[in-house]
Amino acid sequence: MVGKFVDQKAQDRYFAKYDAILRKWPVPSEELDVPTRFGATRVRRSGSADGVPIMLLHGAMGTSLSWYPFVAALAEKHTVYAVDMIGEPGRSVQTRPFENTEDEADWLADVLAGLGHEKVHLVGISRGAYLALNLAVRRSDGITGVLAIEPGGFGIAMLKFVLWSIGELVRWMLPAPILRRISSGDPAVRHTLRPLLFGGLKYKVQLAPLREFTDDELRSIDVPAHFLLAERNPVHDPKELAARLESLVSRVRTEIVPGTTHTLPLEELELTTARIIAFAEEHAGLPD
Repeated sequence: MVGKFVDQKAQDRYFAKYDAILRKWPVPSEELDVPTRFGATRVRRSGSADGVPIMLLHGAMGTSLSWYPFVAALAEKHTVYAVDMIGEPGRSVQTRPFENTEDEADWLADVLAGLGHEKVHLVGISRGAYLALNLAVRRSDGITGVLAIEPGGFGIAMLKFVLWSIGELVRWMLPAPILRRISSGDPAVRHTLRPLLFGGLKYKVQLAPLREFTDDELRSIDVPAHFLLAERNPVHDPKELAARLESLVSRVRTEIVPGTTHTLPLEELELTTARIIAFAEEHAGLPD
């Protein structure tokens, strides 16, 4: 089985919402459909600077459009690629299922190869960060490094995460004045992306099961790996995770952001943007 909507009506409604949000993309962009072994992957290119580009991988159900609040600042000095991940709702079209995490690494490697750059900076949020790290532990020849923001793969989601997720869905439905009082970040961003979140619930996702990274896998990462972690993560203790990463990954940097939850990028948009830019500039000297 490949990822697909439950019916044509759900798909049409979703893409109408997708196209409406796309009009909020703040900078000129080019739509690319990159062929891979698992289907055509939609990638949105913004900016035209020389040097190593930034590739952005969204969190679960987010699509490339979840990067719209960040892309204007990123594209000022960098070429930026935002990806609709295959197997989830979005403009990518899956033609072959993911059987395991090796397949997901093959897919991402195909996307990188299709874009034609020698190197890219990989930046991911949650599931996207997991996929970036999943590639880095297997093959790193096409990447300068990974900036992993609240990555998956470091704990199995239990009741605490389920309860947090339910509470988060409720937050997305609240009026802006209430949301502004109880949650950090701009409520307008959540309200803009809300139709995609709920419309995507009518998509049958096809992904390989999320699994935890082993110590040996983390030791194998041979490129810079920066981790941006939430202080109030509902799955793991961020201090314990930071200590583990620092003991295993040779070129690692960790930062725990006070007061934040798993939706860290929405809660600290400016900080997240600044960290992405700093990561790209720090490794700008690597060849493209």
